[in-house]
Amino acid sequence: MASTANSSWTTISQQIIIYLGIPMFIAGLIGNALNLIVFLSLRTFRENSCAFYLIVMSIVSIGQLLASFLSRIMISGFGIDWTLQSVFYCKFRIYLGSACTLITFTCICLATVDQYFATCSNPLWRSFNNIKVAHRTSVSFIVIWMLYSVPYLIYYDHVQSSATGKFSCISTNVVFQDYNIKGYTLVFIGFLPIFIDVLFALLAYHNVRNLSYRMVPLVRRELDKQMTTIVLMQAICIVFVSIPYLIVNILSLDNNIRQNPSASEILQFATTLALCIYYLNFSSQFYVYTCVSSRFRQQLIHVTSTIYRNHWQRNMVLVNQVAPQPLST
Repeated sequence: MASTANSSWTTISQQIIIYLGIPMFIAGLIGNALNLIVFLSLRTFRENSCAFYLIVMSIVSIGQLLASFLSRIMISGFGIDWTLQSVFYCKFRIYLGSACTLITFTCICLATVDQYFATCSNPLWRSFNNIKVAHRTSVSFIVIWMLYSVPYLIYYDHVQSSATGKFSCISTNVVFQDYNIKGYTLVFIGFLPIFIDVLFALLAYHNVRNLSYRMVPLVRRELDKQMTTIVLMQAICIVFVSIPYLIVNILSLDNNIRQNPSASEILQFATTLALCIYYLNFSSQFYVYTCVSSRFRQQLIHVTSTIYRNHWQRNMVLVNQVAPQPLST
């Protein structure tokens, strides 16, 4: 009876990954690509430091979806584990996934902090809202997090289970495995970025409400309002999509749950569902921006209509071309 129930949870987990994970993966790739097109097509966005962080985040999110989420879909949805086919891929997948996750959350936090600086009345704080500062800060954190993730290359390997005899790609160091949950998951990609993002998003929102009382150019004021709305909604989304994943990771620390087969199976199902929701951090940005920012929507419509018009005109030119006919003799 227990084995039947466990099998049911496994089947439900597979269906969730297939019918929820695959659409999220495709929508995430398309959305992040459109983010890049929109942000890079308008000079106002290209020269804005907050938008620059969002550009970097979109690029890294594509890497995260391809490196981690795609293989997760194959493992949990179809039972195909690419990490077992190569030790290099076993190590590199977890390394790249760790680095991309940290860089993504760092960019979200930096964008929010930057927008707080942009809306401050103090000139000293506003001086940090600078595209050159954004370039240097982004490169610095990318290097830091890539170096930070090196232990994943060292400690992850193929390990054979003594109970089942099956191999899996897991950490060979118990201490590092424990830190991976308590330090990396709960702190660095959990409560810390949530706290920073929510705090500075609320502070930036407070500053924006007072912009009308300051001598700020209208164009700059409207841009600050749009970007602040974007980072505020991004902060709200992070809270809602990250909390379930943090909860299941906290529950996984309970030995009583891990030693109970039925409870462990239910927890595995909850982890799969929470992980799917968690990946919205990397696939939903474009749709959030489109919903909350009128300037982003206008630029999206302009870019897509321009691409369509150019494509249509090019096809019309090809259709209307008349090939030269040879003279009859």
